[in-house]
Amino acid sequence: MSSEVVESLPATVPHPSLSREQQHEIYHYLKLTRLLEERLVNLYRQTKVVGGLYRSLGQEATAVGSAYALDKSHNDMIAPLIRDLGAMLVMGATPRELLLQYMAKRDSPTRGRDLQIHYADLQRGFIGPISHLGDMLPVMCGIALGSRLRRESRVCLVYMGDGASSTGAFAEGMNFAAVQRLPVVVIVENNGYAYSTPTSRQMAVERIVDKAVGFGVRGERVDGNDVLAVYDVTRRAVEHARAGGGVTLIEAVTFRMKGHAEHDDQRYVPKELLAAWAAKDPLQRYERYLLETGLATSDELEAITQRISRQLDDDVAFAEANPMPEPASALLDVYAS
Repeated sequence: MSSEVVESLPATVPHPSLSREQQHEIYHYLKLTRLLEERLVNLYRQTKVVGGLYRSLGQEATAVGSAYALDKSHNDMIAPLIRDLGAMLVMGATPRELLLQYMAKRDSPTRGRDLQIHYADLQRGFIGPISHLGDMLPVMCGIALGSRLRRESRVCLVYMGDGASSTGAFAEGMNFAAVQRLPVVVIVENNGYAYSTPTSRQMAVERIVDKAVGFGVRGERVDGNDVLAVYDVTRRAVEHARAGGGVTLIEAVTFRMKGHAEHDDQRYVPKELLAAWAAKDPLQRYERYLLETGLATSDELEAITQRISRQLDDDVAFAEANPMPEPASALLDVYAS
């Protein structure tokens, strides 16, 4: 089955199933994602970030809203993509370790041997991406199947871009997950471009969610810039998967407001398209919702922002002072002990 874009609740109606504190927490993660990436941009321009920097500007709501719908008491797990920093933070990754990781420092999770969000923590429920091209779906199918064989109630959520849904790994993973009725949720972040190739040039279907029909699984399409709509659609998919219903394919319609990476000037995107999506900024939309429903005051939102800024001040200072790894450490943990 497939559906139209899931619309957000009216701006004057509070969310029925989330407490005030939970909705403040969602704001915290949205704001933390935005501010942490801004700090990373500054470090990148100072040549202190090693490798590329792939921002999620304009897409934060998809990552945060979907990860927030998972249940850590069931050991749910995610396989994030390069623009899912917000999901990593929701699952328990800290700004300090992420800064260390981007800067390839000695005390980073990979001790400087890998970059960005390419690291795993099974206790906190995330695994590092091995490829951007759909390969994490078959990996998560294996984790989901193993969890079911152990009679665990885990749900596995895997993210990918629109371009990845055009790959063989996507087709094989979806087919396997569908046939096995695995507890998997697949979120395709349709941000309009696979690097510089527009969606219309890489697939014949107009809606990625329609691909769900070919695999015989549920499909839903959601406004990826509305964090509460993303939360709702993901929560339904998670409940469906945990109850034994199998896979849901979610198409989150969003847009990246920066190039593929910081080195990409995005000249292939029409300026009017960027302007149209700038008016749909997910952080600003959620701020308006909180204020108009009376769920938060301007002072409360400012206090959250100030707490995050102070935390990032400390974490950036720590990461900058942390030394680069010793060359000999590259030989550690190469083989299992």
